[in-house]
Amino acid sequence: MQDRVAVVGIGHLPFAKDIGRPIADTAVEAIQLALRDAGLPNEAVDGMCMLEMEATHEVSIARRLGVDQLTWWSKISYGGGASSGTLMHAAAAIASGLATTVVCHRARNRGAKTSRPWANERTLVKDDKALHTPWGLIRPVDVIGMWAHRHMYEFGTTREHLGNVAIAARKHAQQNPYAMMRGRPLDLETYLAGRVIGWPLTLYDCCLETDGALACVLTTVERARDLRQKPVLVHAVAQASGPNPTHLANYNNWPTMETTGKWCGDLLWSRAQLRPADMDCAQIYDAFTPQVIMGLEDYGFCKRGEGGPFTEGGRIELGGALPVLTSGGGLSEAYVHGFNLVLEGVRQIRGTSVNQVPGCKATLVTGASGVATSAVVLRGE
Repeated sequence: MQDRVAVVGIGHLPFAKDIGRPIADTAVEAIQLALRDAGLPNEAVDGMCMLEMEATHEVSIARRLGVDQLTWWSKISYGGGASSGTLMHAAAAIASGLATTVVCHRARNRGAKTSRPWANERTLVKDDKALHTPWGLIRPVDVIGMWAHRHMYEFGTTREHLGNVAIAARKHAQQNPYAMMRGRPLDLETYLAGRVIGWPLTLYDCCLETDGALACVLTTVERARDLRQKPVLVHAVAQASGPNPTHLANYNNWPTMETTGKWCGDLLWSRAQLRPADMDCAQIYDAFTPQVIMGLEDYGFCKRGEGGPFTEGGRIELGGALPVLTSGGGLSEAYVHGFNLVLEGVRQIRGTSVNQVPGCKATLVTGASGVATSAVVLRGE
């Protein structure tokens, strides 16, 4: 499947705290934008993969798009772990001949506090959450905060290291006209004085809960060469749950704190000809700043425990050795379960990012560590 399928179109609506329209409506609009970007008619779509945690249906979206017929479709949940996985499902369907033109999308309305799952957990808690919710670890930030504590204890990671991640994302967002945090720069002094959300994590360590809708279009490389945009090849892609997975809390392994990202990274690089050193930038999932430090370790950019020092000296900022979150990411552009990182990866390969890495030939896009996750390497021809 390596380099046989390409992303040929991307599109998204402006991000908002309250987008004011039903999820299905925004999904249709984002898909139309992506198809227009690709130069393809709506009728060309015969496959669909959704990052879905609500109750929208691909057949109703396809009907509204005017699609003749879907011959293949799938849905992936697991929140932020699913973004790159949609590209894997689509690429597999296209490479195997089950579909020719597949749309992947994520649309959600979760900017309002009352719409967040943990705000509604007032009754019996079921599934894996029963392992940590009774002890007060209710919100994702509570659980990730525990991981940050342990990483600090085991490896000497500091709040300044976490701050480096937040500041890099915020700097990149200042050039992005769609970023929710554009016009609101962040420095270390302000970061360290941030309001505590789940110690040691403060307001600036947490993503922006956002309403949004984003989509991308994939087809064969051969067909992509005849379309409007420069093909962005799906070089390698992987999904992994890791052994003995526990939703949101399976980074408490001993002694190395390996997360689902480590298992996904191993599988990803085994399927790739490229290596971490070949990445010109990386879009590492960032619901919370520790996950970026964790991702640098999991995907082989540094050794376990060295993710904190890796962020020092502007290394992860534009102009550094490995710019990360070049659109501002979930921390400063918008948080839509990481799907905006996929679109930024495509823009970097096309050469159209507002924070373009000069000569970018390959980039990594990851899903969330801590849950069943996914990752993709995108490259140019």
